[in-house]
Parts: sequence; C-alpha cells; structure tokens
Amino acid sequence: MGEKRELVKAKLYDFICDDMYKPMRLKDIRFLLQVSDSDKKRVEDALNELISEGKIILTPKGKYKKLDDNLLVGTYIGNKKGFGFVRVDGQKEDYFIPAKFSLDAFHNDRVVIKPEKTGYGGRRSEAQVVKVLSRGMSVVVGTYEKQDGFGFVIPDNQKVADDIFVSKSDSMGAMTGHKVVCEITAYAASGKSPEGRVVEILGHVNDPATDILSVVRAYDIPMEYPEKVMESLNDIPDQISEEDLVGRTDFRDWHTVTIDGEDAKDLDDAITLSYKDGIYTLGVHIADVSNYVKEKSPLDKEALKRGTSCYLVDSVIPMLPHKLSNGICSLNPNVDRLTLSCVMDIDKKGKLLNHYICEGVINSNERMTYTDVAKILARTEDAPMERYDYLIYMFDLMKELSDIIRNNRHKRGSIDFDVAETKIIVDENHKPIEIKPYDRNPATKLIEDFMLMANETVAEDFFWQEVPFEYRTHESPDKEKIENLIFFISKFGLFLRPSQEEVHPKELQKVLERIEGEPYEALISKMMLRSMKQARYSTECTGHFGLSCKYYCHFTSPIRRYPDLQIHRIIKENLHGDLNEKRLAHYKKILPPIADDNSQKERRAEEAEREVIKLKEIEFMSEHIGEEFDGVVSGVTSNFIFVELDNTVEGSVSVAHMNDDYYYFAEEEYAMIGENSGKKYQLGDRVRIVVRNCDKIKKNIDFSIIDDNIERT
Repeated sequence: MGEKRELVKAKLYDFICDDMYKPMRLKDIRFLLQVSDSDKKRVEDALNELISEGKIILTPKGKYKKLDDNLLVGTYIGNKKGFGFVRVDGQKEDYFIPAKFSLDAFHNDRVVIKPEKTGYGGRRSEAQVVKVLSRGMSVVVGTYEKQDGFGFVIPDNQKVADDIFVSKSDSMGAMTGHKVVCEITAYAASGKSPEGRVVEILGHVNDPATDILSVVRAYDIPMEYPEKVMESLNDIPDQISEEDLVGRTDFRDWHTVTIDGEDAKDLDDAITLSYKDGIYTLGVHIADVSNYVKEKSPLDKEALKRGTSCYLVDSVIPMLPHKLSNGICSLNPNVDRLTLSCVMDIDKKGKLLNHYICEGVINSNERMTYTDVAKILARTEDAPMERYDYLIYMFDLMKELSDIIRNNRHKRGSIDFDVAETKIIVDENHKPIEIKPYDRNPATKLIEDFMLMANETVAEDFFWQEVPFEYRTHESPDKEKIENLIFFISKFGLFLRPSQEEVHPKELQKVLERIEGEPYEALISKMMLRSMKQARYSTECTGHFGLSCKYYCHFTSPIRRYPDLQIHRIIKENLHGDLNEKRLAHYKKILPPIADDNSQKERRAEEAEREVIKLKEIEFMSEHIGEEFDGVVSGVTSNFIFVELDNTVEGSVSVAHMNDDYYYFAEEEYAMIGENSGKKYQLGDRVRIVVRNCDKIKKNIDFSIIDDNIERT
C-alpha cells in the first residue's frame, strides 16, 4: 500500500462501507487488504482519522463500521449545570443535549449524537450522545480545595460541569486556594466525579501573577518556543541587505510614520499620505513578514499553532519570536524595512480611483503615538507642534481623509460600536492599580479607517482575480436574536424595521445614532453587539455585515495574526507570477482547514484575554470592599441586578441582599420592582453601590445598592 494518506483513507472508507462486509476487526481489515508490516501503522492512523472525522465508528466489540445515517459527529460543549451542546461540522446551529442524555461526555470531546427533537420557535434541536469518540481535554486548570484525606479541583473553565476528585497521594501537597494543573485520570461515569492528579502548582489564587499563568495553562496557549524554532532564528538577519531591495518599490523618500499606543513594540503598519490635484494618495505599508517566515518552516508551523498574538493585560504572548516581532519585521523609525504595500488614489468624495499592491521598502520618519497625534490634531497647548512641524500638514491631511472615508462607511450602513473597552494599569508585580475606559481618540480612528480601507481594497482585488484567498466574513444576525433585540430596545421607545428576511446594518446604525449621549447608550450598544454573529475567517467571500461591505480580509497585521501572513504569501506569489495550477490547487486544499483553525485560535485568545481582564477586575475591586461607586443598571434577571461602574467593571446585586422590600422581576419591563414600595430598578438607571465581596474562585463581584435617589432613564 504505497498510496498517500488521503488515498489510504479513501480506500479504507470504501472498503468498510461495502455491503459485502460486516463490521470487522482491525486484524480482518489487515488480512483482507493484505496490509504489509511496514504499512500497519499507516492503516491504523487512517482509521483513527476516519473516526475523528465522523465517517466511521469503532463499536464496543472493537469492530469498525460506517456511521449510521441517522447519527452525527460533533464537538461537545459543556455547561456547569450538566447539560451541553454539540457543534456539528458544517451545520450552523448547535444541538442541545439534556444532562440525562450527555452520557459521560466531557467538554471539548468528539462525540456521536442521535438527533431526537427538531427545533422550532427559536428552540434548538435536541439530541443525545450515544458514543464518545475521543477526549478533547486531558488536563484542567483550577483551584484546589483540600478535604480530609483527599481534595477537589474546581475547574476555572465554566464549561466543565464537575469538580475533579484528587486523592491525597496525587495532590503534590497542594493546599486550599492553590491554582493547579490537574491531569484527568478517569472521566465521569455513572454519576461519579471525574478523577485526576495534580501535576503542577502554579501559585496561590491571591498571588498577582498566578491568574495570568493559570489562564494561559487553561487555554493551552503556547508560551515557550520549541528549540527548532529558536535555532531557525539564526538564519534571520538583523537588518536588510541590498539584495533584499531588488524588484521592490522604494518608498524611502516618502514621509512615513507609524502611529500606535505608547506601549506597542510590534509596529506592523505605517502610513504615507500626499495630496495633489484633488487626489489623495494613501499608502498603507505592512511589514513583509512572509519574507522571513517561509511556508512549512519551523517558524511557520509554530505561528500557525498559535494563530495570533495574545494580549493579557500587561503581558503579551507573541505569535512570532521577538527577533521578528520587535526586530526585523517591526517598522521601527530610521531603519530600512521591507513591506507589502497597498497604495490607493482616492478622490475628495472618498471614491477609490486606482490602487496597486507591491513589495516595497520604507524608512519610517517617526514612531508616533495616538496621544501625540491627537494633541496635534486638536492643537492643544501641550501638543508637540515644534517637534513634528514637518509632519503637521500630513497629519491634517490624514484627519481630512479619515473623515471622508468614515462618512462614506456611515452612509452605506457600517456599524460603529463605540463600546468602552477596559484598560487595566498594573504595577511591576502585575497588581492592578487603576481601571478605566480605553481612550479612543481621533488618532486611533484615523488608523482604523486607513486599515479598513486597505483591507477592503485588497479583498476586492483578489476576489475578482478568482484565486484562492482567506477572507474575513461576518454573517447577518440570526432572526431570533434580532427579534429579541427588537423586544429589548422597545422598552426604551426604540424600534428596528427589519425586512421579512433580515435586518440591514443601516437600521442598527440608526438606533445607535438615536441613543448617542443617553445614559443607556453603552448598555444598548452592548446588547446590539451580543446579537451579532462572530466574525470568522473563510475561503468564501460572503461579505461583512458589521462593516456593510461585500469584500473584506485581514491584510494589515501579519506580525500578530496568521491569516494576514497567509494571504501575504498568496499576494506575493501572485505578484511574481508563481500562482500556477499546482500552487492554486495547493491553496485550494490547505486554506479551508487553515481558515477554520485561525478562527478557533482567535476565539481562544479572545476568551483568554476576557478572563484575565475579569480576574484583574476582581483583584482590583477586592481592595475597595466597603467603598462606594456610581454605576448604571446593565442587566436584570430573576435573582440579580447587574451594575456597570463608570470604570467599566461590572458586578451584581443579589435580591437576597435587598432587605428594604420584597422585590420581584418584571420580565416585560426588564425591571426589579419592590412589592410594597413600588421602587423600580430598570436598565439604564444610574445607581450608587457599595462593594460587598469579591471572589476569584467563583469569579464574582458582589454589590449592594445604597441610594434611594435613582436617576431614571
């Protein structure tokens, strides 16, 4: 059997599906196919892949057979309450799995399910797990709780339903409150807890650095680079050579700047801008990472494994080693750097007249910060006008063009969610000392506008060239979620007018305009954002709902995102005329799984980043127990009132602690109402709270409302 792996799998699948043969054991398959000793492992690996792909199953009696037509294979997504969901590849909707039908499935397992009830009226279809094909988690990270003679690990991952039982001999001496890495030795079965053993103690839950480390371990985010990757860095130069410049467009005489945050170190985009005869010439110059990270090299394999850089408050786990991300690939000032550049001619109405994409070389004049550029644009007293006098005209041009581009996007219906992001400032020991909304000033907006313009331009160019490509897509929201949003905003006297099929982004944009400046602006913006689908990477150019555009990709950040690096390779091969039939077939084959993997790695990083922010918020607020803060009611359920403080931290008020009256939840009003007093707490109300308690293990921040003078919406 000298076939390649895919051919081996295809032959095995056809053989197992043949009605002539009953389900058979591995030894029978080897005998009937006359498998040589040297090919035994290849056959076994192919069978395991077919099982993982859900094409065949291994019966309890050790026989291989085709998956029944009424069964499906997917990934189990757990829940603390015992039920779960199964995501089936290629299907938009997940299946709901009641707790009694979850078998012994653990979060992230590959499972076989049998659909039971078809969903209707907004409900999900139900199914039951009939077999666990493979385990998705072998370790969990959590907090150790010591008992007499044994202990439990309470998993940090809220999708893991059960605590892990650990015998005293397997505890490594862990004490209550220790963050630990626990290897699962036995999965839950017949109502019993899963069992495990502690393999690493990360530190105590209250130690400032432990929370970040525990999140990194929990999400299996690689921190150290393999030896092969570090050895390959010896072949990466510290500066570019004359040979590197051959065939490149020379932009070194153009005034060029990077504009980033003060603490940014990986500068992967630079801007040039000029104006003549009513035409703006905008150059978006992106670090040519693919010049150094070659396909299938150790660096490339590790970058794909990571998928994206991960930003965890004050710590960064980079996709690429620092020699590239902060060195030869970073567009630092006053040094030559290689770029992949998109140069666009734009008229005064914002229309793209012409563009070209090329390999270039730049020498950035200045490493600008958002703060300094914003001051220059506003002409504040402390603006560094003299220091950057030779660039002030270009900055003014940038603001002018940015306004034109942004206005055009607004006209077509692009949704600008101006939701305050959380900025956490920590000291040298990783302890949070301040939390505040992230400043989004005119300088950050103009960089957003130019990057979006380049991303759209590149995506449209390659769509019409009809070559395999990796796009950034964002589908229309589900009808059910839009209906829920319509009901929610109606409580504020707001309305959406969707068509029979779907809502247009322009309708959502109108709502955002109406609520601007209102006390409930942030609340409704967040609810609207939650009603959207997640953007993802895809080989299909299906458009971007949020940006209201037909063509979109990620082109501008190859230092920190693998999809950008991937399309840079395709663009460069195209520029050199190397996209022959063989290479086109190659990209058609590899891009779909790469796009899916990139989407998963992006979600992993986002979830890790959110979790670290939450833990740092809890740590910060634990220093302020008993203190008073102002906030706004951001949510109401049957048992809790959620309040978001002005510093963006959200906590909850338990009805059990509201002793001045008996409160009940009025669902139709999204309000908590006092039965005797008629006092009402509803979404958007300004309230004053006191911090009651903070719990890093349960990840809760508890408030009490202390004022009676509520500022109503």
